[in-house]
Amino acid sequence: MIVRAIALLGHKDHGKSTLIGSMLMQTGSATQVRINEAAAYSKKLHKSFEPAFILDSFSEEREQEMTYDTTRAQIKYKDLAFSLIDVPGHEELIKNMISGASYGELAILLVSAKKDEGIMNQTKRHLFVARMLGIDKLVVAVNKMDSVGYDENRFESIKSELSEFIDRIGFEGKNVIFVPISAYNGENLVNRSTRMGWYRGDTLADSVYNTFRTPTSNIGSGALRIIVQGIIDQNNNIIAGKVISGILKKGEAILLLPNRETATVKEIIVKGKKVNSAGVGENAAMIIDSDTKGELRGAVISGLKDSPEITDSVTARIFVTNTISNNSYIKFNGVDVKCLEIKVLDGIDTTTGKKTGRKTAEPLNAIDARVTFGKKLPVENYNVTKELGRFVLYSNNVFAGIGMITKIRQCI
Repeated sequence: MIVRAIALLGHKDHGKSTLIGSMLMQTGSATQVRINEAAAYSKKLHKSFEPAFILDSFSEEREQEMTYDTTRAQIKYKDLAFSLIDVPGHEELIKNMISGASYGELAILLVSAKKDEGIMNQTKRHLFVARMLGIDKLVVAVNKMDSVGYDENRFESIKSELSEFIDRIGFEGKNVIFVPISAYNGENLVNRSTRMGWYRGDTLADSVYNTFRTPTSNIGSGALRIIVQGIIDQNNNIIAGKVISGILKKGEAILLLPNRETATVKEIIVKGKKVNSAGVGENAAMIIDSDTKGELRGAVISGLKDSPEITDSVTARIFVTNTISNNSYIKFNGVDVKCLEIKVLDGIDTTTGKKTGRKTAEPLNAIDARVTFGKKLPVENYNVTKELGRFVLYSNNVFAGIGMITKIRQCI
């Protein structure tokens, strides 16, 4: 069965864990043992049955009603399986949110319809980060519709207000679906709600299923790109790498970057077997006909033509999570690279999606910046090859943000 990863986003207390618990039950993906355990714990805390307790595994999370770290739950629906990644909604746990959301192929955003909740700043930040991470398909689940008497006007109001922001940060309208739900009551999740007859669209489960039924990419398309993981055998010229684009073929002439060494692939080994080719997502050992020089971890393999650019200066959009100092470095393809300079060109308010004109890096907002590295790297714009266009930023050895390359500058 094919498993598709979904990042579950949203402000704290808007119902992400409850949604997963209810979905687990309605799709028959939760064992009776887990359901009984959740019921017993609900009773212990003098609560009505809480579906979220099926998911939250730590007692402190159950008692404080919050998720501290990312949690995964697999839900089977029709001929697909969804791996739901529940990320923390608290502002101070944004690093955990980024880590979890980075695995998502699609995002479900939970927005509470309750009058005193609705669209919050963290709701928008989660969306901003998800779009930066390359997620381009979105299902917005307007939750807690039971709390507003299943009012269609409340649903349409949230949809209208959020659509403007979603469009501004780069989501295409055709890739965004809004669904009114009550996660606690299990309405419009798998089965249609009788209380929201005014809604004519698909249920949440069918909205996700139909999105994944449409192919999003052609496996093997694009120019050859392999991120080198290291040298397996120096004496026999065996190196290991992961194919992120194109197809590696036996007998093919390749280019190792940034040193621009050329070689020919003599043998390819995948999962212990010799093969004639390796495709996207496969880890391959390659026997080449040339002696390699220096450290190869983090290097990139391409074909002789259409190779990535080699540079030490880029323009990047960075979501900032901590103060950025002069003592900064990035992690790029598993390698630490010193930053000689991070010059802020403009600030971006992540709650509006608009540029601010400020030349400062403010935590929980974003910046467009010119970044100069301490050495030359093989890079591409993020919208061309995600793996070669993104990095993680550290400052004073503390996680300080994620960056996406938007422009490649000439070497200094």
